[in-house]
Amino acid sequence: MRENGKDELNLHTDPRFKIANREALIGVALVVINFVWWFGFAYGLGSAPVEEYTFIFGMPAWFVFSCIGGFLLMVALVIFVLKVFFKDVSFDEEEHNS
Repeated sequence: MRENGKDELNLHTDPRFKIANREALIGVALVVINFVWWFGFAYGLGSAPVEEYTFIFGMPAWFVFSCIGGFLLMVALVIFVLKVFFKDVSFDEEEHNS
């Protein structure tokens, strides 16, 4: 919106900002899920003495579950979130106002 030659965006009435805020919060939630998953398996299973480790394909189970499993889980979650919760938003001012 142009008023007196200056660009003025109303952050409270423009629905694009509400959508962007919601999607940013979803992104933060995904980061928290990733960290909790990684921390839980890395320090939960990895805190035992090395002699007590369980190995999967020659790697410690805590590593497989925290790093490899966590990566695969996050890829699946991000794809799901993008398809279900995120929307295409036009950033063109003319398209939004018409």
